[in-house]
Amino acid sequence: MTTASSSPQSIIDKASAFYDSCVLFTASDLGVFAYLAEHPDSDVARLAVGLALNPRGATLLLDACVALDLLSKTDGRYANTNAAQAFLVPGAPGDLSGAIRYNRDVYAAWGKLADFTRHGKPVEAPEIHLGQDAERTRTFVLSMHYRALGIGRAVVPMLDLADCETLLDVGGGPGTYSALIAQANPNLRCTVLDLPDVANIANELIAQQGLSDRVSTLPGNYRTTEFPPSQDVVHFFGVLHQESPESIQSLFKKAFASLKPGGRIHVMDLMTDATHTSPKFSALFAVNMALTTENGWVFSDDELVRWLGQAGFHAMAVQSLPAPMPHWIVTARKPE
Repeated sequence: MTTASSSPQSIIDKASAFYDSCVLFTASDLGVFAYLAEHPDSDVARLAVGLALNPRGATLLLDACVALDLLSKTDGRYANTNAAQAFLVPGAPGDLSGAIRYNRDVYAAWGKLADFTRHGKPVEAPEIHLGQDAERTRTFVLSMHYRALGIGRAVVPMLDLADCETLLDVGGGPGTYSALIAQANPNLRCTVLDLPDVANIANELIAQQGLSDRVSTLPGNYRTTEFPPSQDVVHFFGVLHQESPESIQSLFKKAFASLKPGGRIHVMDLMTDATHTSPKFSALFAVNMALTTENGWVFSDDELVRWLGQAGFHAMAVQSLPAPMPHWIVTARKPE
């Protein structure tokens, strides 16, 4: 007799999970959700003409979207579900269509997981999305921007920065977190330290938000570039999961030296428990980072607190971000 614990269904589901991802990426890239936001209850013939698709191919894709609860289908006409309308239509308040393009771009790398496991090296050069390939770099930075917009709206209210005037955002990418923080704290000036090609795109995004007077970029490599002195706050938001333990400890020492007495450090990232196997998403994301960066992984909250203490920080506090975000934020202080 086959019991629930011995059923093959969970194995089959895992083996087929990439079907879901590919349907989602393709429908988003082809503009299906955007089209149906403007032309709800369209049939295949109308949508195929509007998006220049093959009718048979469009039918199979749209029906797959219905099966995944991304679209509804009534009398041969399709419409976005509430979730698709809220999160997959470009320009919607909760738009994730830009954010998921990062997942799409690393999709091919996951097919080379066996290669990584054999030799332990990234299966694609990290430089591809950090300046070497202009299109991949722009897609990466914009994806990080859209992700940060969602995460930032949850994390910024958790930060008490009322008495702060200077903030260094290390590896701040598109500068989105700094922009959101500056909007919430009118007396604060932020500096985003990141690679030159990334910083150029960040400058565009910061200017679009009208914050160039209070959010600036410092082009450089945070591993070698000196951190500006006399900072009230140093942030490492979503950056340390590509660094080795030794590099993280070195960066914390640099942050400690750049802070004023009593200054604070905030680290926001995915983290695991001490076993490095839970939460599930963090354990899988560790693999994702290892596929695309030299030292990618996900550390535990205990390890992070220990490294902060070794760098001289005290008064550590650990908080989880509100669900469904799988992130944690750790805060600490430099002694007075």
